[in-house]
Amino acid sequence: MDVTTDPSAPWLIAGLGNPGPEYAMNRHNVGFMVADLLAERIGGKFKRAGKAQAQVVEGRIGPPGPLSRRVVLAKPMSYMNLSGGPLNALRDFYKVPVGNIVAVHDELDIDYGTLRLKLGGGDNGHNGLKSMTKAMGADYHRVRFGIGRPPGRMQVADFVLKDFSAAERKELDYFVDRATDAVECLVIEGLERAQSTYNS
Repeated sequence: MDVTTDPSAPWLIAGLGNPGPEYAMNRHNVGFMVADLLAERIGGKFKRAGKAQAQVVEGRIGPPGPLSRRVVLAKPMSYMNLSGGPLNALRDFYKVPVGNIVAVHDELDIDYGTLRLKLGGGDNGHNGLKSMTKAMGADYHRVRFGIGRPPGRMQVADFVLKDFSAAERKELDYFVDRATDAVECLVIEGLERAQSTYNS
């Protein structure tokens, strides 16, 4: 199912993660990595968003003309499990329809580097999604970045808050770049096109 929204309405692209340098390279912070690359591509720098507990970049994605889309890139600064509050405040401030919200996040049940795009659904135990759904309902887009399951008996909480391994880091830039392409495709060309191109 695709959502038809007002083409002039802005998109809110939320990279999920935890603030602070100690979390920067954690698996749980891949959403921040994608948001940072998107900001770089549109030539913006993240700044504190007024009273909202978030950093934002405003800009446009896509070629000039009818395919250009106004976007607000956001990184909640509230820690992962409280992401919904700041994002809901930004949604209200920028008047973003829920169908124009994209959450970029790590996904345990998908192999490392694999992408899955979808609209709506459950949170699969992901605290960032749980908080977003509680704040605004579940009908937002998700770009799910696979990180795989923890090895052996490692707890999920320990796994997601560890940095990517040395082997994973060799391909991380490529996978983040591809996830960023997928977000752009979703916003410009719609969910079905993005799924057929990037779901693997």
